[in-house]
Amino acid sequence: MMIDPLEIVTPIAGFNGGAYVRPEMTVIESRIIDPTAARQAATLLSRTGLDVWVYTADEWLVRDPNAPHVAQEMQTVQFEPKIVQDFGSALNHASKIVGVSDDPRRMRRAEADAQNQLEQVAAATRSQDYYLDVTHPEANKGAVLDFLARYLGIDHSAIMTIGDMPNDVLMFRKSGFAVAMGQAAPEVKAHANAVTDSNEEDGFAKAIERFLLDEGDDGFQRQASG
Repeated sequence: MMIDPLEIVTPIAGFNGGAYVRPEMTVIESRIIDPTAARQAATLLSRTGLDVWVYTADEWLVRDPNAPHVAQEMQTVQFEPKIVQDFGSALNHASKIVGVSDDPRRMRRAEADAQNQLEQVAAATRSQDYYLDVTHPEANKGAVLDFLARYLGIDHSAIMTIGDMPNDVLMFRKSGFAVAMGQAAPEVKAHANAVTDSNEEDGFAKAIERFLLDEGDDGFQRQASG
């Protein structure tokens, strides 16, 4: 839903860098989670009380279509999940496993447990307050910057990044200029060169206008990189 309206012609990174595709959706590179690690992650997240989703290169699998945020995700990605009782062989080629919960205590515990137990075999970071993403250890937004710089033949310093969550900090550190969204937590803003307005206030568009199109001062808060 974004490629045609935005006339995107460059590669797109999905699953936090778990897959890189061309605009016509052919795969350039992919980094799937080790199957043993994928099963360990799914079990760990379930035992912590989180709902679990599994993404492969071409499917989104869920066990409960009525679980929290499924409807919201359908609206975001513009396709429906495959409903399964068991993830089975999908865990042999999973690009991303997501733990979902609106309980902050459970999310903190799941994040800490996943990072401790999967440290050598997978990455675990929150992409939203209620989403804990488990990916290949080299699938993160910092690695996306490395890939784009190499693939497009440009220097990291020529890349601007915009983000709002802890998993955006790795790309902030590798880009030439980092902009935090207004709704970002203070610890995320601390790693940015500037802060724009929130999603509700068209902060992304304002960052593009200010820093890429140079359309004047929109009242951004500049700060030193963290």
